[in-house]
Amino acid sequence: MDFGLSEEQVLFTQTLRRFLDGECPTTRVRAIMEGPDGHDRRLWSQLAELGVAGLLVPAEHGGAGLELLDAAIAAQELGRACTPGPFLAVAMGSVALAASDDAAARARWLPGLASGERVVTVAIGEGIGEWDADRLATRFASGALTGEKPLVPYAGIADAIVVAAQDDDGPALFLVERGAPGLTVSPLAGLDMTRRADRVVLAGTPARRIARGRAVTDRTRDAGLVLLAADAYGGARRCLDMTVDYALTRQQFGQTIAHFQGVKHQLADLATDLEPALSLSWYAAHAWDHIRDRAERHAALAKALLADLYDRAVRTAIELHGGIGFTWEFDLHLWFRRAMFDRAYLGESRLHRARAADLAGW
Repeated sequence: MDFGLSEEQVLFTQTLRRFLDGECPTTRVRAIMEGPDGHDRRLWSQLAELGVAGLLVPAEHGGAGLELLDAAIAAQELGRACTPGPFLAVAMGSVALAASDDAAARARWLPGLASGERVVTVAIGEGIGEWDADRLATRFASGALTGEKPLVPYAGIADAIVVAAQDDDGPALFLVERGAPGLTVSPLAGLDMTRRADRVVLAGTPARRIARGRAVTDRTRDAGLVLLAADAYGGARRCLDMTVDYALTRQQFGQTIAHFQGVKHQLADLATDLEPALSLSWYAAHAWDHIRDRAERHAALAKALLADLYDRAVRTAIELHGGIGFTWEFDLHLWFRRAMFDRAYLGESRLHRARAADLAGW
């Protein structure tokens, strides 16, 4: 059995990396993230032309109709380049809409997601780190939603928001269109300027139910967990590569710091931790696609491990770069901020470790 990527996946990875190296260097990352909404529509359109926006959109709606593993490969490369934009939001929105039993909603929104002309985001979490669909306080009654979602990626530019909420039958997903009455979207001053987030308040906001039960909500969340893990791997790998390059050129006491045992050990530890973590990330995506009874646990494990590893990798990279690593002018802080988002969004690592233990029956 071949556990590697297919030829098509390898080619896609290489093509996307070449594109991002040429079109999205850190100078462009900085320009986009310091803009008013953190979104470069030209860059997103170019990524859509490469197929990135429509990876998880079914073929009958104009997308590629591929698997989560393909989206995870894209997330790795976007994380490696610290690419700004709504990829995570759109990918999760695509999963939610593709799994919806509302054919009209699928037909209306999915083609626009595939072409890059539309942005649909997902609002799940509430309160202080509450991501469990059974404990959400947002309510749907008489055709309208009431509640608050404090952390919603790119809600400020979204054409629609898929909202997880409770109705009389339990958890469900509802679609709220941009500009709906009672909808308030307020930008947050988050650490990760490459992926903007907003606070969403729903005050009797008209909404359309697109999926019943918590199964679709959980599956959308788990897809997000896998994509965050993949983004974290790409970012951590980039931090390691940058630090190795720096250690091979930075000289102290007449030799490069790569000769120092303490530096070697830290870099070797990161490298040996990263390699098996990639396999876990890919397996979590494979399980989401093909092994439903293992998908939830492995998504939780992948997110917990990779988010913590990303945090350690970028902190080690900054320390080994010395004083320059802590400055705004040096690029490492871009990945440091991104690591903070990956760690926090959809739940902290300790939450997902506890979930994985419960799912394993420990």
